Amino acid sequence: MDISLFDYNLPPELIAQQPRYPRDHSRLLVYDRQANKIRHDKFINLDKYLKPNDILVFNDTKVFPARLIGHKQTGGKMEVFLLRNLDSYKWQVLIGGKVRRDGMVINFSQGLQARVIEKMTDGVWQVRFNKPKNKLLKIAETIGQTPTPPYVKKKASLKDYQTTYASKVGSVAAPTAGFHFTKRLLQKLEKKGIQKEYVTLHVGYGTFQPVKEKDITKHQIHEEMAEVSVPVMRRLYKAKKEGRRIIAVGTTSVRVLESIFKNKKPIQLKHFKGWLDIFIYPGYKFKFVDAMITNFHLPQSTLLMLVSAFVGRETALKIYKQAVRLKYRFYSFGDGMFLY
Repeated sequence: MDISLFDYNLPPELIAQQPRYPRDHSRLLVYDRQANKIRHDKFINLDKYLKPNDILVFNDTKVFPARLIGHKQTGGKMEVFLLRNLDSYKWQVLIGGKVRRDGMVINFSQGLQARVIEKMTDGVWQVRFNKPKNKLLKIAETIGQTPTPPYVKKKASLKDYQTTYASKVGSVAAPTAGFHFTKRLLQKLEKKGIQKEYVTLHVGYGTFQPVKEKDITKHQIHEEMAEVSVPVMRRLYKAKKEGRRIIAVGTTSVRVLESIFKNKKPIQLKHFKGWLDIFIYPGYKFKFVDAMITNFHLPQSTLLMLVSAFVGRETALKIYKQAVRLKYRFYSFGDGMFLY
C-alpha cells in the first residue's frame, strides 16, 4: 500500500498556530458514514449528533514539560527531550546538538544531571539521571518547556497544550481531539445523558515521526504506554453488549479500545498496563469503536491512515479536500471532526 495514497495538498496558512478560544467554538465537520453526508457546525453543538446513553471515551493522559535545556561540562548548550522512562533513573531521550557521545555529562538547574549511556536507534539515546522519576518530573514542571509539535512555530504554554480533564502525567504530546471539550460542553453532554469513560495512553514523540517506508505495511509504529482499569472495562463491555455507541475521543482512545477489546470482549478482564503498538490502516476491521472525534491530521501520517481505515481512503481525502476549500483549521490546535 503506497504511502502516496495518503497525500493531500494543504496551504500552510491553514495550520493552526494557537488554540481557538473558547475552545468549544472550534468548527466541527460531521460525517455520517451510512448516509455518506457531510455537515458543518460548531463543536459546542456536538450534542446535536449524540444520543442519550452514548459513551464518550476520553484519554486522560497529562502532558509534562519534556524539553529540558542544560549545558555540557564545557559550557555548551544542550537540549534533552524526554521520550520514555525505562526504570527509576534511566530514560530514552532525544539530544540536540552536533556533539553527542557515550559518557557525556549534561547539567541542568536544580542539581539535575544526566550521563549519556549509549546511542539507541533513530537518534535516540539512553541516559541516566541523578534523580529518580518522581523527582525528575517535579523538576521538569519547573525548568522544562512544553513540547509543542514541530509545525507550531509559536511556543505554547502548558495550559494551552492540555485537555481540561488531563489527570495522569506521562505524555510528551497531547491527545489533541480533547482540546475542544470545555467544562461547559462536558456539563451539557452530561445533562443529555452521555456517559463519560476514561482510558490512558501516554502519547510519545513518535506520533510526530513520519512514515519512512514507501509501502506503509512495512512501517513499524512506535510503542506507547496504556492503562485501563477493570471497572472501565466492565462498563464499556456492558455498554457494547447493550448496543450503545462507543465513541472514541481521539485516535489515541481508538488505539487503546481496539487493542484491549477483541471481538467486542476485553482480552483479559483485569487491570491492563502495558505497551501498545497497534497500527490501523485501510483493510482493518474495527471491533469496538462505533464513532470517533478527531482533528485533521498530517499528510501521509499514521493518524490519517487510521481515519482512512474508518471511513475509507477516498472518503477521507474527499472530506479533507472540502475542509481545505472551506478553510478549516488543521492539526493540533485546529478544528474537529465527528465521524460516525
